[in-house]
Amino acid sequence: MKVVLTSDHGGVNIRKEIASLLDDMQIEYEDMGCAGDSSVDYPDYGIPASERVANGEFDFAILICGTGIGMSISANKVKGVRCALAHDVFSAKMTRMHNNANVLAMGERVIGPGLAREIAKAFLESEFEGGRHENRVNKMMEYEQQ
Repeated sequence: MKVVLTSDHGGVNIRKEIASLLDDMQIEYEDMGCAGDSSVDYPDYGIPASERVANGEFDFAILICGTGIGMSISANKVKGVRCALAHDVFSAKMTRMHNNANVLAMGERVIGPGLAREIAKAFLESEFEGGRHENRVNKMMEYEQQ
């Protein structure tokens, strides 16, 4: 499993926490987030990371900004990406199991570092169930091709 990790200025602290989690889980990752807390534009970080998932270079991306909303909207502009904004463990698991999400967005100003770790861990450890959900995911992806 390979993960690309990024954030804008609003997600630097949780990005560090998620990098630590990925180290603990021995998951290969690349951190392409901004260097500090000076204001930057979230699409400049979320879109390139999402493109790297869409082109198959990485299996998943984890994107963090202040609320997670800007990152999730930006990511979902990239064909082939199914980004879910999750601020609880249940949603993180379900978006993998039912939506086959390949990108997770979170908001540092919404959740703390401990919960962020739990959410990311649940997302990364959950698997797509397929079955009845596969048809639904295929419908979304077919629409995207129009």
